[in-house]
Amino acid sequence: MENIDWGSLGFDYLKTDWNVRYEFKNGQWGEMQVTDDEYIKMHMSASCLHYGLELFEGLKAFRGADGKVRLFRVKDNAARLRSSAERLCLPMPTEEMIVNACIEVVKRNERFIPPYGTGASLYLRPVMFGTTAGLGVKPSKDALLIVYASPVGAYFKSGIKPIVVALDREQDRAAPRGTGDVKVGGNYAASILSGEHAHERGFSNVLYLDAKEHKYIEECGAANFFGIKNNTYVTPKSPSILPSITNKSLRQIAADMGLTVEERQIPLEELESFEECGACGTAAVISPIGKIVDMQTDKIYEYGMDKVGKTSMELYTRLQDIQYGRAEDKHNWCTIVL
Repeated sequence: MENIDWGSLGFDYLKTDWNVRYEFKNGQWGEMQVTDDEYIKMHMSASCLHYGLELFEGLKAFRGADGKVRLFRVKDNAARLRSSAERLCLPMPTEEMIVNACIEVVKRNERFIPPYGTGASLYLRPVMFGTTAGLGVKPSKDALLIVYASPVGAYFKSGIKPIVVALDREQDRAAPRGTGDVKVGGNYAASILSGEHAHERGFSNVLYLDAKEHKYIEECGAANFFGIKNNTYVTPKSPSILPSITNKSLRQIAADMGLTVEERQIPLEELESFEECGACGTAAVISPIGKIVDMQTDKIYEYGMDKVGKTSMELYTRLQDIQYGRAEDKHNWCTIVL
């Protein structure tokens, strides 16, 4: 599309042509609506505004080396959205509704899908709100599901580089047996203050400990954590961690590479034994961690700021190759849309 400098795009909202919506009223979902309206008309007493009955997802569409457009693991995102809706007692859309909405948004905004080779992609944001007006704390009988898109740039514009992460012992990201394992806005709201304190001190991200014992690694503010050692891919297991689709994909790729994969509790002390560490998620795929600094004790865990670890780089490259159609999609993760 003319007038867009694809190489300078960041991870931010850029208006596209169309979004799609479903409304749940009177006990049933309506038909898919297509609109160019970016705004929502909502009652000031809507349950999402007062009691946090809101959830969202994030996934990407890629224009491949062969010119085809691929949606990455859209069914997995649909399943996770349904899990979030169930946890918040919101009406559950069907997997088919969510997948069809994502495909429709990609097709209708084709001119905003960045060209192959730019490192950019089309980011999709399904978001759902409880819309029943009222004052009491109770489930919402009505809901609005929207899927919209925005082109976003490569996370690392000058090549993937290690980041410095702060370890926060003073604030928890999610409560034990709370909503940490579903993608709801409150989890992210809880991380803002800690994130700001870290950014003020020059850190790129925050790593949290488990909220119950404060002994084990949990996850970063908006990404899962993994460590590499002894030809093993290790990632935390906890009921408070969001099941990252990127992490799920990396675990499979690690196994394909011959690595042992362990999903288990990671004691804080184990950080010293990792050869490589990273944060993983939809936006960056992998953010390799060069250094972790304990904000309360100033203890430093070093992994190398001068280069990306060999295993992390191969994991990153293999996943991107599947997303951009440069490698065989043997696990059937991609849905070809165009």
